Amino acid sequence: MTEATFQYRLSDLNLDITQIERFMGYKDGESHGTVTELISSILEEAEEICDIRAEYHIRPVAGFNDADKSLTLDHDIFNIGRIIYGQIKRSESVALFLCTAGREIGSKSRKEMRGGDLLKGYLYDVVGSEIVEAAADLMQNSLELSMAVENRRITNRYSPGYCGWDVAEQHKLFRPVPYNFCGIRLTPSALMDPVKSVSGIIGIGEKVKRLPYTCNLCDMKDCIYRRGRGQ
Repeated sequence: MTEATFQYRLSDLNLDITQIERFMGYKDGESHGTVTELISSILEEAEEICDIRAEYHIRPVAGFNDADKSLTLDHDIFNIGRIIYGQIKRSESVALFLCTAGREIGSKSRKEMRGGDLLKGYLYDVVGSEIVEAAADLMQNSLELSMAVENRRITNRYSPGYCGWDVAEQHKLFRPVPYNFCGIRLTPSALMDPVKSVSGIIGIGEKVKRLPYTCNLCDMKDCIYRRGRGQ
């Protein structure tokens, strides 16, 4: 299968209050009761308001360039940087992926912030981030199972804006996607709308591996993967 689309309900993601609180930095049982109640309420609302979608499109690798640590797909050269290059340079193809939690949860966050409820606005933002990452995990797991049937493996997923990959290259990443099932729009500055969305690449091949995130290789301190894994 060279492409696939997915639509999820919140219940598919197995997200719970404890996971959200851990992401925020709380240890089990340490969070304030008000925070727990707000997260519970937002998760209930998210089941109704989120439009959770994901997709991937597999493209053959046209070439790797060791000198400038770049990847070529069709006619586009992706300057992915040394960290990502080191993880995917044995790939035979890559999956370009998109994933979104939909527009509403980001809108709710901005509305609460503008209204002065900074805590609630922040919690909407955190829940939205966790939803889109959990959906991307499910999409990636589906890709891994599909590739295993063909005796191929996958790498971790990597997104523009992380690990030294310029976010402006998001425009290149969207070009080979013929039909944007997720409905994500790029601004001229390469930011995604809806804001609670992710995009990126996953390497595919017989000689690649999916590993625990090697955060020690990267100096990006506010990365979602670093925080989400207690780094």
